[in-house]
Amino acid sequence: MDAKVVSPDEALFEGEVVSCSARSTEGEIGILEGHQPALLLLAPAPLELHLPDGSAVTYLVRSGFLEFADGQLTVLADKAERVDDKDAAFAKLEASQA
Repeated sequence: MDAKVVSPDEALFEGEVVSCSARSTEGEIGILEGHQPALLLLAPAPLELHLPDGSAVTYLVRSGFLEFADGQLTVLADKAERVDDKDAAFAKLEASQA
């Protein structure tokens, strides 16, 4: 599926993904091709995009929205930054809350 991750300052990602995992204010969610349409408010947490080559790209999203419809995944993040992995994202979240 096509995916875009954008913030007010820049386009962070645009490309093909196999799946996406994120945390909404309602809980954890995984999006695969064929998922029902969704519009979610994102909670501060890692957002993982799983690429066709088996690798993953991880962003720390502070807040924003995730929309999935018609095979298109769009993440509109108020503030997001690329991190190495989920552990790094959680460490940054903990440090900012201390």
